[in-house]
Amino acid sequence: MELRHLEIFCEIVERKSFSKAADALFLTQPTLSSHIKAFENTLHTKLLDRLGREVIPTRAGSILYHYAKEIVRLKKEAKQALDQFTGKMTGNLEVGGSTIPGVYILPSLIGEFKKICPDIIVTLRIGDTKEIATMVLEGKAEIGVVGAKIEDTHIENSEFLKDSLILVAPLSYHQTTISKKDLKGVPLIFREKGSGSRTVLEKTIKDIGIEIDDLNIVAEIGSTEAVKQAVRSGIGFSVLSRRSVQDELAHKTLKEVKAEGLSIVRSFYIITHKLRVKSPLCKAFLEFLQKRPQSK
Repeated sequence: MELRHLEIFCEIVERKSFSKAADALFLTQPTLSSHIKAFENTLHTKLLDRLGREVIPTRAGSILYHYAKEIVRLKKEAKQALDQFTGKMTGNLEVGGSTIPGVYILPSLIGEFKKICPDIIVTLRIGDTKEIATMVLEGKAEIGVVGAKIEDTHIENSEFLKDSLILVAPLSYHQTTISKKDLKGVPLIFREKGSGSRTVLEKTIKDIGIEIDDLNIVAEIGSTEAVKQAVRSGIGFSVLSRRSVQDELAHKTLKEVKAEGLSIVRSFYIITHKLRVKSPLCKAFLEFLQKRPQSK
């Protein structure tokens, strides 16, 4: 059983595609197919099924994948540990970020980290809070930064940075404050279910005595940038991270409106898997993040 065959097999299973795996491994698709055919012949069993455009593991393939992904992970970890011993940090680090930290915070921090460890490759995957938690649980990301605490016994949460959520409105709205009663009537644009911002907002709204069903929600939109564009277009108001609208407030393309009782301060959390051994790169990046000043 060759290690290279295991690496190729894992790549195909995770990408569910020979062509995507070939691109990721810088190989041709026929070369990849010949590797898998040789591997299956060695093991005397079929490992992968093609279902239309999608490739999925057979039952034997699923059993093998459980072990193969750990073998591949250990190989990467061993290489990183030896590099660290010789004073050189190399390798790939998979990082997940929910929308606000993934778009507005992590890119600059990764840039700073790259100055310390220039030979590493950091892959930043962005999704909503639930998606990033799933990536960490499944080992597709070693570390994540999300907008709400994850309630899962396998996830370790570490408080990172503070953030505030504010009500933003189109410039055509002339008032600077709004009462709790009037808040129920204005058109509101919400982020999609699963986002950390929405989770925190729904809890706060309930805490100040307003039921979600009492609000005039006119749209649910999946990205913060699209929400901002909708507010600018006059579709409605939205509650967004202050970090995400700093430029718009400064350039007066959106305005902040103070809402009665609506004061939301939340934390971003660094999440890792409690039971997985952290690679040297993950440990180095985690230590780097935890040293950042809270005000950044």
